[in-house]
Amino acid sequence: MAQASASKVMTRGTVQGRWLWVLMLFGGWLAGHAHADSLQALSVFLKQTQSMRADFVQTVTTPAKENRPIKRKLSSGQFAFLRPSVFRFDYLKPSVQNIVADGQHLWFYDSDLQQVTQRNQTQALSATPAALIATATDVSALAKDFNLQAQPDAQGLQWVSASPKSTDHSLQSIRMGLKQQGDQVWLAQLDILDAFGTRSQIVFDRIDINPRQVTLAQFSFTPPKGVEVIKP
Repeated sequence: MAQASASKVMTRGTVQGRWLWVLMLFGGWLAGHAHADSLQALSVFLKQTQSMRADFVQTVTTPAKENRPIKRKLSSGQFAFLRPSVFRFDYLKPSVQNIVADGQHLWFYDSDLQQVTQRNQTQALSATPAALIATATDVSALAKDFNLQAQPDAQGLQWVSASPKSTDHSLQSIRMGLKQQGDQVWLAQLDILDAFGTRSQIVFDRIDINPRQVTLAQFSFTPPKGVEVIKP
């Protein structure tokens, strides 16, 4: 009886071991399949989405240092882009700020400082999150400035990470969370980590893909009267 019981235990253990091996193999295939799908989802997003409009909530988390606790700042506003060269972030809360790329210049307006910064758009946007979501037209274009890597699905999203190839950049990495429904893919979340450890999470809501109302004229910017304009 003892030998029979031992035989059953060994058999059961062998079968369980085989099933575990099969599950691990199958799980690895699923993970690889999900990874491939996330890069494919990014490709579809870049090719199909010519314009986008959405609300956003941004949480900026600054790491603790020198006995100072972690700081979190919450802001919200509206975002829109029109490929291949214009976009705008309009922060509405807690204060008004505008980041506008009009095709030639990148404008940053801070209402609290009553100050506008104007920069050359091409130089300012190289290897930035904006290049990922608003100006790139396909994955091969992104691969010129970023190392792209598929990541496991999480939070109901397909994730792709991107790290700039340039070593002299303040950006450390970006994670793009993509949502797919049928043939439609849209950007649902951005997680941005800079070289100083500050993390910025941008969650998009009320997303409108390729809306007819988004036109080139909406991406112009004129500095308000009386504000200081800085051209570094």
